[in-house]
Amino acid sequence: MAKQTGLGDYLAVDDSGGTARDISNDIGDYGINIAQELVETTGLDKSARERITGMSDGDVSLNGFFNAASNKSHDVFKTRTGTRTFDLRVGGNSSSNPKLAMEMQVASYAITRGSDGAMTWSVTLNLADGTVPAWSTV
Repeated sequence: MAKQTGLGDYLAVDDSGGTARDISNDIGDYGINIAQELVETTGLDKSARERITGMSDGDVSLNGFFNAASNKSHDVFKTRTGTRTFDLRVGGNSSSNPKLAMEMQVASYAITRGSDGAMTWSVTLNLADGTVPAWSTV
């Protein structure tokens, strides 16, 4: 696969009832962090750090534009309970595009009204089910 932009991305998140909702149009930007803990196992016989792979983790930050229409971003995040499937398809929902799907918990949903009148929101999602996040393709 060649280099590409993030234009035309598809992003869906389950609502509190477990139905995937395409909220791509409500999102201005996002950030994904797939972390790997490193467990230090340095013995007395070593002169440098020694580490082994520990637990994986994942978190997502979404920033968007307030939309109270049915099945859009406010509907998806106004109830924070329950596990949600996060589904990102970089470049759109087309064959062979990179895809990341993770089961997440909604850690926070914050709404901000700017001095210019703009209503925006930010959401933090954290890994929920102990499954190591892994990229695949559409």
